[in-house]
Parts: sequence; structure tokens; C-alpha cells
Amino acid sequence: MARDSCLARVGAGVAVGGAIGGAVGAVYGTYEAIRYKVPGLMKIRYIGQTTVGSAAIFGLFLGAGSLIHCGKSY
Repeated sequence: MARDSCLARVGAGVAVGGAIGGAVGAVYGTYEAIRYKVPGLMKIRYIGQTTVGSAAIFGLFLGAGSLIHCGKSY
């Protein structure tokens, strides 16, 4: 597989999007768990759900953007 292949670019886009989305989701989930006073161990579950959900959505969109961008040559 070539270094500049479309599949490699899309995979990199998904990985970067997942990392950024996960970081943002963790911060946002922590903020909301504290703000809405989520009780006890439910905070950990809430933060985890927010982190995974945000990482999946942002990774999906960044991967799709990379796929769209893949066909363009400048």
C-alpha cells in the first residue's frame, strides 16, 4: 500500500478525529457531570459515554472529509 493511498488517508483521518473527539468529549462529559451533579459512580459512566460518543462522531466526520478530499488533486 502506497503512503499516499486513499485508504491510508481515511484511516489517519478517522484516528485523528477519534483522538480529538475523545479528548473534547472527556472534557465536556466531566463538565456536564459536575454541572448536573450526577451521583457517585454514574459520573464515570456518563463521562465514558460522552467520550466514546464524541470520538465516534468526530472520527466518522473527519474520515468522511478525508474520503471526499482524497479524490482532489491540487
